[in-house]
Amino acid sequence: MTQANASAGPKLSQNAMTVLTKRYLKRDSEGTPIETPEDMFRRVAKAINAAEVAVNGKKADHEEDYYRMMTQLDFLPNSPTLMNAGRELGQLSACFVLPVGDSMESIFEAIKNTALIHKSGGGTGFSFSRIRPANDEVQSTSGVSSGPISFMRVFDAATETIKQGGTRRGANMGILRVDHPDIMDFIMAKRDQTILTNFNISVGLTEAFMKAVEKDQDYDIINPRNGKVMKKLNAAKVFNQIVDMAWTNGEPGIIFLDRLNRDNPTPHVGEIESTNPCGEQPLLPYESCNLGSLNLTNMISNGDVDWKKLEQTVRLATRFLDNVIEANKYPLPEIDEMTRSNRKIGLGVMGWADMLILLGIPYNSKDAIALGEKVMKFINDKSHEESIQLAAERGAFPNFKGSIFDKKGADKIRNATCTTIAPTGTISIIANSSSGVEPLFAVSYVRQVLDNNRLIEVHPLFEKIARERGFYSEELMQKIAEKGTVQGMDAVPEDVRRVFVTSHDITPADHVLMQAAFQKYTDNAVSKTVNFCHDASREDVATVYRMAYKEGCKGVTIYRDGSRDMQVLSVAKKEEEKKNEAVIPMESRKASRKRERPRALTGSTYQMETGCGPLYITINQDQNGLFELFTTMGKAGGCAASQCEAIGRLVSLAWRSGVQARQAVKQLIGITCHKPAGFGDNRITSCADAVAKAIELHMLNDEESPTRFVNNGGACPECGGPIEHEGGCCVCHACGYSECA
Repeated sequence: MTQANASAGPKLSQNAMTVLTKRYLKRDSEGTPIETPEDMFRRVAKAINAAEVAVNGKKADHEEDYYRMMTQLDFLPNSPTLMNAGRELGQLSACFVLPVGDSMESIFEAIKNTALIHKSGGGTGFSFSRIRPANDEVQSTSGVSSGPISFMRVFDAATETIKQGGTRRGANMGILRVDHPDIMDFIMAKRDQTILTNFNISVGLTEAFMKAVEKDQDYDIINPRNGKVMKKLNAAKVFNQIVDMAWTNGEPGIIFLDRLNRDNPTPHVGEIESTNPCGEQPLLPYESCNLGSLNLTNMISNGDVDWKKLEQTVRLATRFLDNVIEANKYPLPEIDEMTRSNRKIGLGVMGWADMLILLGIPYNSKDAIALGEKVMKFINDKSHEESIQLAAERGAFPNFKGSIFDKKGADKIRNATCTTIAPTGTISIIANSSSGVEPLFAVSYVRQVLDNNRLIEVHPLFEKIARERGFYSEELMQKIAEKGTVQGMDAVPEDVRRVFVTSHDITPADHVLMQAAFQKYTDNAVSKTVNFCHDASREDVATVYRMAYKEGCKGVTIYRDGSRDMQVLSVAKKEEEKKNEAVIPMESRKASRKRERPRALTGSTYQMETGCGPLYITINQDQNGLFELFTTMGKAGGCAASQCEAIGRLVSLAWRSGVQARQAVKQLIGITCHKPAGFGDNRITSCADAVAKAIELHMLNDEESPTRFVNNGGACPECGGPIEHEGGCCVCHACGYSECA
């Protein structure tokens, strides 16, 4: 490899440049980027190679190899590594798990540590299963416990405050065992979608529970304070409640705890109780994991998988990730010690859907499942082989003795785990590839923008094939955009329709089978969302949960289209708007257009008692969701009335421009003034707080009302681009926004 070839810059899309500039590149004190993408990759390669030299104690120069691997977009590490390697912060891990004990000291120690981790750019997972249930006795005060959910709200508030410096949002995973006494309250915790907004929540299911579900039997509910059985619940009833809430708004997810511990490589060190925020990385308390993903789009040569290139990239990426453990500046000494003792890494993939398209294999086919197993087994095997080689060079992970490898008499290995399938989110934008092992979100779709144009976005591989084979036309792209799919389009050749399937063209069973195929040869877990159409039934969700259990998945997250309270993008088109349409590449993204007001709207008026007197808040909606908000003060005129009018106008503008209702609530709720009113749950701290609480009431009251939804996940709160649901998380591939960091 010559120096010239090694130094060639990356071929980045316009969209990748936007994301890098906004979130990754080093900036000066005024916020202006002071490095190029090439500089960023060089900075990362140099920092990781420095760890290579330090570990081996001799000259071991892989800097150019690491730089080439990243600039050619064959492999990218997780976002914190790209952001922080070679910089003062130096925190390179994406995910952590912290212990939460059953004492005030332990709980608030965990909150403090959470703040430090979020400040450094990481996400956190917790099990709240050790906290005694609500209304249980507290001997030290002769009082009663408030329970795990009340403390989760404190964690949520701390996360909201930190916001991770604006580059990565705070994200948490909250898990409660299914045999905890507060399990029913936990399942229902996010029925109000304005609380625990910085949490993904999952129920930790046990083998005993799943067997009880199958037999429609009762199971034991155990008080974690003393280990005693408090009562019994019918397993099928609890299972159905989980299904109902997941059908309603996508949460909670489920995690099979016993399976996580079946594959726990170091059971002598501790029990796995939780995962990272998106569920793919089971970790012991105080563990962190460094993730990275291979770009399968680039592993095709002459119409087949380039196994030689894939092996070379797997081995180099495994070495890279092991070096990250050394280069990392951990936010807590306990995390430093535990991470170095087990040395877990998580090598995964992105571009799987693109690889299948390039090979002409439909995502929803037996051939795709078979290839998924073959590719992941190859990656897992070669990564383990390289980790064994690293152990020969550098030594096994310190907790090797007593591990499952030691008990099996296996070769010494450097890393307790090697592979993980993570949701690739923003790094797949940088690589210009499909995300993780997800299918395509859409082939083409219409998006409204601020200048009143309606733009058609086309998947680049589809556009390339359409132009090469002569069936491309703006009229056809428009028709596809209206549907979001090419299925049923006679103008598109049948063989092209077969391979360009989207997440809603395939069945939920197809999603589960693909997740299970990759899970079969993955050390940790697979992050994936099973997408349902809006008309899916609760029984459909239940069937997927049972299937995920049967097929060997370690957990599952579902999302029923349109089930959350976010504004949706229109796919309907008026004839008179055709003149404003243009066909653009998928990279070009802008904010969504303000909706026009119809002549008549429906809504409700709420009386809220504020310190300035009664405030009447009227909330109206159209068929797409909340549309406008008006306020009237009981005492007309004055500063309070004018400020309330301003709040109403701005909230209305935000809603009509595609901002989620809950985002308006988050910005207004809790604002205080010098004249609060009321007590307890009825306390109103300001007129702004009153508006937020009125919106909450309206959302709860309107929960069962019919709403028209379309085949997408809604509008991004930052840029207005379309939201996709990946790995239990809302992600915008336009600007890199992620609900889960």
